[in-house]
Amino acid sequence: MSRDLSYDLLMQACRDHEDPIARALAGALDAAARGVIQAPSPTLGLDGERFRALMKRHFPILDEADYTGCEALPEGEFDDLVQLFLAHRSHDGPEADWLAYAIASACMGGDHLYQDMGLPNRQALSDLLNQHFTALFAKNVGNMKWKKFFYKQLCDRAEVHVCQAPSCQACNDYMNCFGPEDATFPTGLAPAGMPA
Repeated sequence: MSRDLSYDLLMQACRDHEDPIARALAGALDAAARGVIQAPSPTLGLDGERFRALMKRHFPILDEADYTGCEALPEGEFDDLVQLFLAHRSHDGPEADWLAYAIASACMGGDHLYQDMGLPNRQALSDLLNQHFTALFAKNVGNMKWKKFFYKQLCDRAEVHVCQAPSCQACNDYMNCFGPEDATFPTGLAPAGMPA
């Protein structure tokens, strides 16, 4: 990439500054460029053609020379997350595809998911999920924190059950999964990559 795609640069080049999709994409691209999230590439794992389409749609003022030369390197857990989102997308438009990669990339960050996406709060993320991944959004009936919820979905798919309790409500870690977004983990209980 010729230069880092910072949030400020992207928003200056943005077609619609109020578009929540553009803001989420700009936040994830910024976090990837700064190394805050361990995305598979600065293009969030998108191949060159899909990434150029994203940039042309949302950030058309930027010259293509500013962001060419990045190849996608998706693997393992990242791919599983992307496939989870794509399997639950509400429409076939490119926005759902781009958001799937952006959200999967942001899941590699160490902060709350909405923060790693540069969104103002959890509700903004929930609104995007409800609009573009409605079936997945609807599965989170207990209002579990989104990143934990996505990983739980992957565990359920693989039939890996980590909670020993017969229900989440009886689990000792209930507040870590369902508590407020600004809650912190008790010392030593934060999983790797989760905010402590």
